[in-house]
Amino acid sequence: MLDICLLGTGGMMPLPHRWLTSLMARYNGTSILIDCGEGTQIAMKEKGWSPKPIGIICFTHYHADHISGLPGMLLTMGNAERTEPLLLIGPKGLAKVVSALRVIAPELPFEIRCLELTEAEQTIAFDGFRIEAYKVNHNVLCYGYDIVVERAGRFDVGKAEKLKIPRNYWNRLQKGEIIETEEGTFTPDMVLGEPRKGLKVTYCTDTRPTESIVRHAAGADLFICEGMYGEPEKLKKAREYKHMTLYEAAELARKAAVKELWLTHYSPSLIRPEEYMQAVRKIFPNAVAAKDGRSTELVFEEA
Repeated sequence: MLDICLLGTGGMMPLPHRWLTSLMARYNGTSILIDCGEGTQIAMKEKGWSPKPIGIICFTHYHADHISGLPGMLLTMGNAERTEPLLLIGPKGLAKVVSALRVIAPELPFEIRCLELTEAEQTIAFDGFRIEAYKVNHNVLCYGYDIVVERAGRFDVGKAEKLKIPRNYWNRLQKGEIIETEEGTFTPDMVLGEPRKGLKVTYCTDTRPTESIVRHAAGADLFICEGMYGEPEKLKKAREYKHMTLYEAAELARKAAVKELWLTHYSPSLIRPEEYMQAVRKIFPNAVAAKDGRSTELVFEEA
């Protein structure tokens, strides 16, 4: 099960009813945060989720509305007596930006590790899931992210028995472990069927539409995408500042054949994005004008 919460949905500046864009995901005891603008901690408190299990924070880019909440977040983690290392992932320049922000959060009881993205597309593997980063098209270097949870094939008891693999190895093989013994080497492919459909969440913001977004979002269970403007006449402004309209986000969702689209990162002038959703749903019916705190639990499909 993959828990997803869109903590904030605002772009540029927080409003009394809208915190800045930040996404939190929880899987198998690990929490992942994507972006950490001003107010992210408050949004997290309002949701009732804790920052303590956060092991990874990803940044799309280094505009203030996406990273200015980091110093306070680090101090809160330190005050909670965290000792485990924290991994930060982001575009080139991450270490320099974090070092500057830490002037006001200099002493922490845990290590910060920075992973700077160097490729147009880059995959970082973890235990049971992976994060895929890909360049998008903003007026500064900016990345989108996929969170992908893979699912192994079913354990084939008949195969294991036929190959005379001892039962005490079955659980380890099912978890993907290669076992070397005096009897020989046993590998997961010997006893597992074809991989089953996993889970995928795609997140992108502060960008014009790109082919890379469509490719990475293809078939996603959930696509969370910027919809900066709702007024059709603001398309020119979106192009100029390299943002997206609600309708362009819906078109990406349609092309990528995602299951569901959550719109986010609204301009402060876009007070009621739901007023434009009838036109948006003509392009992609399963679209939602997300509000702060919107969450879902994604579960594996039954075979």
